[in-house]
Amino acid sequence: MFIGHFAPAMVAATHPRAPGLGALFVAGQLLDFGFFGLALAGIENFRITPGITKMVPLDLYDMPYTHSLLGSAIWAAAFALLIWLFTRNRTGALIGGAVVLSHWFLDLLVHAPDLTLAGAPPKMGFALWNHPMIEMPLELAITFGALAFFVIRTRAVSSQSKYALGLLAVLLLAFQWINWFGPEPETADTAMKLTGLFAFSVAALAAWWAGRTRLLKQR
Repeated sequence: MFIGHFAPAMVAATHPRAPGLGALFVAGQLLDFGFFGLALAGIENFRITPGITKMVPLDLYDMPYTHSLLGSAIWAAAFALLIWLFTRNRTGALIGGAVVLSHWFLDLLVHAPDLTLAGAPPKMGFALWNHPMIEMPLELAITFGALAFFVIRTRAVSSQSKYALGLLAVLLLAFQWINWFGPEPETADTAMKLTGLFAFSVAALAAWWAGRTRLLKQR
């Protein structure tokens, strides 16, 4: 799952007490921000193993702090606390934390068994990455269905809205296309990890811009 992690962010952004769309995009990929950051520091680890799944060659064998359910819950709680400290918005903090936690459950659908409850076996994952004819339309459907939901539930307040939304949609499609059809990485090197962090950051910035150009419709 890549751009599918942004789907809960776009749906959550339609709540009147939710944090901004940019912050929610960060929440949707916070566990992967953390994972690549910890991997750069040598704290969590992965390797490239061609064929480990049909779609993704990542052997995610060591990620107890970000991709265990317990670790994910701690990241979610920390993000919620950060939102609350800056805004004193309890509902918004809970929404942000829920978006962070959604990452683990979406990964559970697609990962080969490499997710854990608390960092130790059993390892879990329904491995939809081995079933591209299911995973690919599913990821596109939930992502762009969520984007459509966001657009329907909001209204433009800036002439830049159509450009911001267009950029966001194009970036999401481009990132997913590269993820699916680009050349497979040969090694889990620093450049690959930095590229992942860059992609997540660019998506969040585009979402921040799109969110600033729209407001919720009054019910």
